[in-house]
Amino acid sequence: MKIGILKEDQDRRVSLTPDTLAKNAQLVAQYLLEKDAGQSAGYADAAYGDTVSVHDRATILREADLIVSIHPPNEADLAQIKPQTVLVSLFQPYFDQEVSDRLRQRTLRAFSLDMIPRTTLAQAMDVLSSMASVSGYQAVLMAANHLPRYFPMMITAAGSIRPAKVLVLGAGVAGLQAIATAKRLGAMVEAFDVRKAAKEEVESLGAKFVEVAGARDDAGAGGYAVDQSEEFLQRQQQEVQNRATKSDVIIATAQIRGRKAPILVRKESIAQMKPGSVIVDLAASTGGNCELTEDQKIIERHGVTIIGNSNLAETMPQDASSLFSNNLMNFLRLLIVEGELQLDLDNEIIAGSYITP
Repeated sequence: MKIGILKEDQDRRVSLTPDTLAKNAQLVAQYLLEKDAGQSAGYADAAYGDTVSVHDRATILREADLIVSIHPPNEADLAQIKPQTVLVSLFQPYFDQEVSDRLRQRTLRAFSLDMIPRTTLAQAMDVLSSMASVSGYQAVLMAANHLPRYFPMMITAAGSIRPAKVLVLGAGVAGLQAIATAKRLGAMVEAFDVRKAAKEEVESLGAKFVEVAGARDDAGAGGYAVDQSEEFLQRQQQEVQNRATKSDVIIATAQIRGRKAPILVRKESIAQMKPGSVIVDLAASTGGNCELTEDQKIIERHGVTIIGNSNLAETMPQDASSLFSNNLMNFLRLLIVEGELQLDLDNEIIAGSYITP
């Protein structure tokens, strides 16, 4: 079994790290590493030692039996891959609904890591949660760097500084990490989520939970929020506006799987926020929770800085790579037994992530 590790295009992370490979020698595989694949994450080719052989991209695409990457190979790459090769990546079929057909037409087999069921059994393989945790942490640090005042309360000889007020929209993994980070920095934090189960987690981190009555919950949604009624959305937007106008920082993380992100912060609310306030929108790639968000841009509107970035995990490439690598290896151990590929489609994790049946 030859496993190819591709270098990411415009992303500093790498899908498998030297430490992960060293700890999993029992997988009995040959690893083909694309030259400098881990360089930007702090992992030089030499750090992999004799666990890998280093090749150019074309060789890996041509020879590997299984290819791993964070972002899927592009169409030019796919044309060079031999039939029946297994690809493991983040294909996001909920947003690219034709990806499965394109791969099947090339007789390729693919597993999408974002489709792994978000269950207790699959926690060790949940790359979405791992990357969301990094993003939540980085979102608060980015907000702190752009905010023209302190996060913590300060009592000095020159006077007292009140703590910053942070509002977190969405209390999933990214939101909870944002809450924890903002609290460590000394801010006053409150959080909003439509899922009732989030309340206990939010309060356990020392934040205030903002609850809007009438939310529709779905325990079978895999931890994701679900669509809400128009009446609820109007009440929600009004409550968010009331909170937003009093906040110094908003960290927006709310997403609905396979759908455009809900608009929670209207442009009218932004116009009423305090000058110097900061919004970090982690839902930018799916439209954003803030009505004025522009994906992959930092803009200023009405004196408010709006940062649209759904890929903040890439800004902390070393630890993000390490976490992704561990998740990925745990998944590969399900697929590869004694050096051979074994697709047990009775296994809900394998079946759920297999997008080219």
